[in-house]
Amino acid sequence: MRIDQRLAELGLTLPQAAAPVAAYVPTVEAGGMLHISGQISFDEHGGLIKGRLGDDLDVEAGIAAAKRCGVMLLAQMKVALGSLDRVERIVKLGVFVNSTSDFTDQPKVANGASELMVAVFGEAGKHARSAVGVAALPLGVAVEVDAIVAIRA
Repeated sequence: MRIDQRLAELGLTLPQAAAPVAAYVPTVEAGGMLHISGQISFDEHGGLIKGRLGDDLDVEAGIAAAKRCGVMLLAQMKVALGSLDRVERIVKLGVFVNSTSDFTDQPKVANGASELMVAVFGEAGKHARSAVGVAALPLGVAVEVDAIVAIRA
């Protein structure tokens, strides 16, 4: 099954890939891998999902924010590769969660992005991962996710 068909089955529409907000590029293709810069949490309407887990956001809101980061990762993949069918495997996700010092559910929040990759790519979506809490993220967003993706020529 083509990945675009899978996205339609999941009811997902990819947004326009976000432009960089500083001195970097969104993706770098090197050695059969696509490295994707951190994607921050935008809602379906393009608004920022802001807040801190353990303070003004709960785990469910964090999971939703991480999923939206995953959707933006997909958008960046599609722009860089021309087709999501070129994705061979999601190798690794790095998930950064804006959280209080006593919040310890970063792995649960990260599942929002991880489960999306498996839903879209099946076995090829299973990946290694880091999920860490940070004191702040750019623009006050709740979650940021970066990725390394193995790609087909």
